[in-house]
Amino acid sequence: MARRTLAGVAALAVASVVMTPTVAQAAPPGNKDVTAVLFEWNFNSVARECTNTLGPAGYGSVQVSPPAEHIQGSQWWTSYQPVSYKIAGRLGDRTAFRNMVNTCHAAGVKVVADAVINHMSAGSGTGTGGSSYTKYNYPGLYSAPDFDDCTSQITDYRNRGNVQNCELVGLADLDTGENYVRGAIAGYLNDLLSLGVDGFRIDAAKHMPAADLANIKSRLTNPGVYWKQEAIYGAGEAVQPSEYTGTGDVQEFRYAYDLKRVFNNENLAYLKNYGEGWGYMNSGVSGVFVDNHDTERNGSTLSYKDNANYTLANVFMLAWPYGSPDINSGYEFSDHDAGPPGGGQVNACWQNGWKCQHAWPEIKSMVAFRNATRGQAVTNWWDNGNDAIAFGRGNKGFVAINHESGSLTRTYQTSLPAGTYCNVQNNTPVTVNGSGQLTATLGSNTALAVYAGKSSC
Repeated sequence: MARRTLAGVAALAVASVVMTPTVAQAAPPGNKDVTAVLFEWNFNSVARECTNTLGPAGYGSVQVSPPAEHIQGSQWWTSYQPVSYKIAGRLGDRTAFRNMVNTCHAAGVKVVADAVINHMSAGSGTGTGGSSYTKYNYPGLYSAPDFDDCTSQITDYRNRGNVQNCELVGLADLDTGENYVRGAIAGYLNDLLSLGVDGFRIDAAKHMPAADLANIKSRLTNPGVYWKQEAIYGAGEAVQPSEYTGTGDVQEFRYAYDLKRVFNNENLAYLKNYGEGWGYMNSGVSGVFVDNHDTERNGSTLSYKDNANYTLANVFMLAWPYGSPDINSGYEFSDHDAGPPGGGQVNACWQNGWKCQHAWPEIKSMVAFRNATRGQAVTNWWDNGNDAIAFGRGNKGFVAINHESGSLTRTYQTSLPAGTYCNVQNNTPVTVNGSGQLTATLGSNTALAVYAGKSSC
């Protein structure tokens, strides 16, 4: 058929390679499992940030917004309505993308691409790269038979067919059970792999059957590539996040929802068994976050607008050994639809509305803490039954968080060797005595974090 272009034929050729299923992994390969999600940063800005901040701070990966050509418009969500699989979106062209990947790799930072493969657009027009399209026709790529038969919006999350075959907020839903569609998607992901991408965040994974995603992943030139799936938990829903752990990590939304409730209204003491003890998925397959671009806008989680609660929640997440953490880094907004300042060009952090949460000193310093304490169990837990907690990570690190309304002075028992350490939360020295004890005063809504190998400030 006419729409089966050479690119489509190539995609189908790749599709014929069938690989064995892969085992999910807890983080992008390597010992650094923290990802900075630079939401709607353009590729040139991402490259510079990899060199200047992410690499030196110890971030393992950077997640970039969808690179494919998309509908025109200034709103952030235009990036999530692809119209072709050319790298020709608002954030940069193919050359900028390739240069970004190479620059980040040189800084020791892997690149995860946000991949929108469940759907295409909701309208018609000309895309950011010049491609003409209508809702069910994308010349050279897809036509009407490639979309699911249900052309109405999703209305019933208790009905699996409705969730996975109908249209998410009116977006044309691809029939990922079709061989050609699977091959075309794999062709796009393989193109990104050819440019050096290290992993994918699969947008709207819940709206595609897990078997379809497994088939698509099996067609990749690297079927073991890191794979993190967005599958939002909903009690009583037909499709559950745990269905997707066979192909890779799954984002554990309950982690973020509950952190908001605990930090806003409950006691930090409750966090003593946070993770599987709260009924979440296994740590080894869970992607965690305090907020992401959707939840900071819909209010279901904390956000930068929550000030100290938000900062301390990120400190806790990075200190606590559950899941693989994402640090959301976006921009200020009052209009929920507003796109990135300057079209995604970030000239400097904390200017023109860019919040740069990944570079906040309290958050950034915890990335090195997490790397230094990797694989260490929680030890020496202490809480006051209310909003002050402390815990160690084996003999490698120790954290205390005071979320009370007043300051707190006490002596903590740690498993750290005697010596002087740097409290990376405020760059002050802390002494651990021969009995492993340290004494500190924490002001309201502040934290302490020390780890082996960081003895001077």
